[in-house]
Amino acid sequence: MAFNLDDYIRKVPDFPKKGVLFYDITSILAAPEAFSYCIEAMVDIYEKKDINAVAAIEARGFLFAAPFAVRMGIPLILIRKKGKLPGVTLSKKYDLEYAQAEIEIHKEDVPAGKRVLLLDDLVATGGTLNAARGLLQAGGAIVPEIFGVVGLPFLDYEKVLSPTPITTLIRYHGE
Repeated sequence: MAFNLDDYIRKVPDFPKKGVLFYDITSILAAPEAFSYCIEAMVDIYEKKDINAVAAIEARGFLFAAPFAVRMGIPLILIRKKGKLPGVTLSKKYDLEYAQAEIEIHKEDVPAGKRVLLLDDLVATGGTLNAARGLLQAGGAIVPEIFGVVGLPFLDYEKVLSPTPITTLIRYHGE
């Protein structure tokens, strides 16, 4: 029997603003069978691929990347909001809908010349992932693929993240 991940994703209308349907993955984390399914599916997808590390975006990306990194026996690289890392960092600004944001990564954590899977819980517009990919590449890493538990391709993230392939466990094609 196939596992239906959709059964474990809470849909919240009008959040964070009216007219937006929010796909909430915290309900996956609250269900051990769904969380385990996600980690096992990720391992199945990547165990035979040439991945040397996984980089995850704060904060929910960390929750999926940490057990995945342990299972794969690879390093976990944290991508955080500006001002959260104590060491020498690489940083990148990017545009949000009505503002700008900035993310950082420890410079010494980026494995130059190595293949780093970029991971977040949800792939929406691709803006944060695009900035994160730029950070990794600026540090000399190769980003062969982007992974998200949930994908919202109707927000055109594939255009923003091209030519990097994007893999998700589930995709929603409209709100």
